[in-house]
Amino acid sequence: MAPIATPPHRTGLLVIQPLKKRHCAECRTGPLALLVLEEGLPRCLDCADLGHLVFLPRGDTALTRRSREGSALSAVVVRFNRRRSRYERQGVLVEEAALARAEERCLADAEARRRRRVRDARRRAAEDLRFTDAFAREIRRLFPGCPADRARAIAAHASVRGSGRVGRSAAGRALSEAAVTAAVRASVRHTDTAYDQMLMSGVPRHEARRRITGTVDATLRGWHAGRAPT
Repeated sequence: MAPIATPPHRTGLLVIQPLKKRHCAECRTGPLALLVLEEGLPRCLDCADLGHLVFLPRGDTALTRRSREGSALSAVVVRFNRRRSRYERQGVLVEEAALARAEERCLADAEARRRRRVRDARRRAAEDLRFTDAFAREIRRLFPGCPADRARAIAAHASVRGSGRVGRSAAGRALSEAAVTAAVRASVRHTDTAYDQMLMSGVPRHEARRRITGTVDATLRGWHAGRAPT
């Protein structure tokens, strides 16, 4: 039997969703949908004394928190992501009665939580709008020749919450010159050159970047000097 990747150490009980077919080392049942590693060997939930718990998938933070608070015994369920080379949380195992009580509590205050989510969404939207405006102003300060609508479009693209783009990095949120310039350079690369077409035709990324460097640099120099593109 091939070894199972060892999940990171954490407090509390940990249950694994295996990627391969596994059988319990104690009772030989399987393949197992969920297992517990004990001394490096897989055990089914019944043999691990967790068989009476029910699975609650991730997604509802309030329901998960309340279920775990009301459950005398609970466990976190994880699965290994090969692409990211790490274990990722999939949900929790809790006592069925605790889950039922948590569901009742969540239903009782669902409207209040909905209103809070709406308020939070509005607050985040206002914060994002202010940040996008600030990012666009910084683009125009560094590159006065960049058209205002283009600066706004670059800022909006770079600063999308949760996108992982340069505008959401620590440097981007601080409006550092390097981050702002990187966002402008990326926009020029994809919008004002044949870079995307080169990639689609099979040109390696580094070679495609080398070919369009002159055009990108010339555009940035012009915008920096206050000249709008012709």
